[in-house]
Amino acid sequence: MTVVRAAITQTTWTGDKASMLDKHEGFAREAKTQGAQVICFQELFYGPYFGITEDAKYYDYAEPADGPIVQRFAALAKELEMVMILPIYEEEMPGLYYNTAVVVDADGTILGKYRKHHIPNLDKFWEKFYFRPGNLGYPVFDTAVGQVGVYICYDRHFPEGWRELGLNGAEIVFNPNATKPGLSNRLWEIEQAAAAAANGYFVAAPNRVGTEDNEYGDLAVTFYGSSQFLDPRGNYVGDLGSATDEEIVVRDLDLDLIRQVRNDWQFYRDRRPDSYLAIPEA
Repeated sequence: MTVVRAAITQTTWTGDKASMLDKHEGFAREAKTQGAQVICFQELFYGPYFGITEDAKYYDYAEPADGPIVQRFAALAKELEMVMILPIYEEEMPGLYYNTAVVVDADGTILGKYRKHHIPNLDKFWEKFYFRPGNLGYPVFDTAVGQVGVYICYDRHFPEGWRELGLNGAEIVFNPNATKPGLSNRLWEIEQAAAAAANGYFVAAPNRVGTEDNEYGDLAVTFYGSSQFLDPRGNYVGDLGSATDEEIVVRDLDLDLIRQVRNDWQFYRDRRPDSYLAIPEA
């Protein structure tokens, strides 16, 4: 049996980047004491969720994918011997920014990055002001805990990317989020579960929690946490995270279940890519 102990985290914006970085380092250290081998933080983990407004001052949160924040946590990953998924605001060059997750192996090696493909332009999710759509495909990274893929927040509404990650060999897909009440509540209950079951892999979805009124005042939304792990049958692995409070959610994932479920269902054998003509052409 191949069991991976995985951690996801949820918290509220503290009001400054330095304390958010320290808080997440503390999360990683605490997760290590619980035996975690891999950890993923929430979307844009060291800042506020700035899609609430369109304001160029938030461009200053962007930095290169091998910049000081990633280097700091790569060193921590090596120290703790822990795989880390780091959702950052990436600057490729001034004026060219992406919503990105960097994957760091347990020896501190920066394996690569995923850039969020699907960029919303909805009330209080004004992300097109901040991000260019991703252009690196759907990579899967060979890590110390297995084959890891990433999908980010709004991406989760698009089943094609989940499938690409499965076809590319993902065993665990991390889906960091900044998700609030409203249209998404029911989708939060079903989308990750449906993706896990349809593709026969584990899904781990951290979400922000609490109200960032220290940044946005009356414009602030209340993120509902409820971070979750799903198994390849679409079942929750343990309870959901708190809907109101900061938390580290740690669960054991039995990767042997992937083969068992895929042999039971054979979705990959029975899929018909030759018949899905509208998808690549629409």
